Amino acid sequence: MSEHKNIDDALSILAQLGLPRAQQNERSALCLLALLNIAPDKKWKQAKNLLIGITPIMDWAREHYGKNYAPNTRETVRRQTMHQFVSAGIALYNPDDPARPVNSPKAIYQISPEALALLKTYGARAWKANLAAYLATNKTLAARYAKDRDTHRIPVKIAPRKTIQLSPGKHSALIKAIIEDFAPRFVPGYVLIYVGDTGKKWGYFAEADLTRLGVTVDAHGKMPDVVLYYPERDWLLLVESVTSHGPVDGKRHEELAQLFANSSAGLVYVTAFPNRALMARHVPEIAWETEVWVADAPSHLIHFNGSRFLGPYADA
Repeated sequence: MSEHKNIDDALSILAQLGLPRAQQNERSALCLLALLNIAPDKKWKQAKNLLIGITPIMDWAREHYGKNYAPNTRETVRRQTMHQFVSAGIALYNPDDPARPVNSPKAIYQISPEALALLKTYGARAWKANLAAYLATNKTLAARYAKDRDTHRIPVKIAPRKTIQLSPGKHSALIKAIIEDFAPRFVPGYVLIYVGDTGKKWGYFAEADLTRLGVTVDAHGKMPDVVLYYPERDWLLLVESVTSHGPVDGKRHEELAQLFANSSAGLVYVTAFPNRALMARHVPEIAWETEVWVADAPSHLIHFNGSRFLGPYADA
């Protein structure tokens, strides 16, 4: 039992809704209360449907229930509570802008209309009947919301009959352009090795192909956004998609060189930008002996110094 009745009620509700035991804890109870804006002096029938992000949820818990979460708890709240709320159809993710990137700091959540209607009756005579009716349709609701989210994912054609779906956002849109525009132009006959995704990191990974080139990476390796193999030249192209974070600068060049140090293929470093305006902001950072491709001028490639237009450089 906690010192707050509303927290105990929230824990009971999570159990009755069938949430896994890993989500039947104080953290998840406070997240539910925050979504509904139910402070200690509020009753369930007064529940609201706030639009609220992870950090505001943590701030709300501290302000109303005296629970202090360290800043590094943010990912735990997102991955171990809110992700499950969304999957269960209890909460909506970015209902104001479903196309918002997964890693956007503006990401927000909101209680689903059906869950709100149910939870406002907690403690009333109608609760049991309403709960039974909700549970009878909950799987359908969760599936519907999941389908709604999927409509905003970005399809990327990686083979004549194969398409992968990336999380929504400008970053994924640029990755799509890299695979569908850059690769056919500059890496004819390419083999797609890896595609990153902001939602789950390993959007696509032909691990066996990379292993044959002498490279093995673990889940902690900071992969480039796209890896392409050019069989005709025996080159491995390491491509970074830049929409917010920086290009292949000196530090990133060294990181990639170490990660792919055992590659039997020559390494080519490429930075991709969506437009020249963004590229201009990062020009001072771009490492020498690397390539730059701009999506709004797809037939051109910019080479930063060196004797060749495109190709790997032997170590000095």
